[in-house]
Amino acid sequence: MKEYLFTLTDKVRDYECDLQGVVNNSNYQHYMEHTRHEFLESLGENFGKMHEQGIDAFVSKVEIQFKNSLRSGDRYLSCLNVYKQGVKLVFEQDIYRLPDNVLATKGTVESVIVENGRLTRGEYFDEMLKRIENK
Repeated sequence: MKEYLFTLTDKVRDYECDLQGVVNNSNYQHYMEHTRHEFLESLGENFGKMHEQGIDAFVSKVEIQFKNSLRSGDRYLSCLNVYKQGVKLVFEQDIYRLPDNVLATKGTVESVIVENGRLTRGEYFDEMLKRIENK
């Protein structure tokens, strides 16, 4: 397994599975979103407070490759790395089944910042990434 900036362990819940007994594809996006939110919280970010300041982060693109299905009760490790590309913050996210570390999904999520209703050049991300470097 490669190195990651942030990881989060969780467990598949019964209601996240479809008739075939595997996690429904849409739930992987939820897992990835939850991981991004926890990562940002670890940096002191809070979407509610950002919004009150007129700053909103929006997902602009999502790509997910499904490799191996998770099933009810499986534990998994949700991992991410992040970098800036132009105005976008790009999250590379992988989810592994535990304990055997089988890759379940690979994803790339691009995010942008809108400040007071206008797309920014990502200056907010620049400041946030500085906090990562100082950790």
